[in-house]
Amino acid sequence: MTDEPAKVERAPEAPTTTTTIIRERGSSSGATGMIMALILLILVAGGIYLFSQGTKSETAKDDAIAGAAQSVGNAADKVGDAAQDASNNLKDDQGN
Repeated sequence: MTDEPAKVERAPEAPTTTTTIIRERGSSSGATGMIMALILLILVAGGIYLFSQGTKSETAKDDAIAGAAQSVGNAADKVGDAAQDASNNLKDDQGN
């Protein structure tokens, strides 16, 4: 046997690399906040508008009911006056 040195083959080593990720926060987060605030403001304004329209509707309904009640009251006064006149006429006819 011969004494030959053993040959060991190695795979070439992969180069060592480092990856660095840099994330910058731009003005997009501030812009998103501004857009959200604007949407919220529009929603609040819309809610106030719808609530005020409902209040106007209730006021108109209440005014209509009050007007109808006034008309019924006036009619009742006229009926009362007519009954009083009829009673007076009846007394006058009996008194003669």
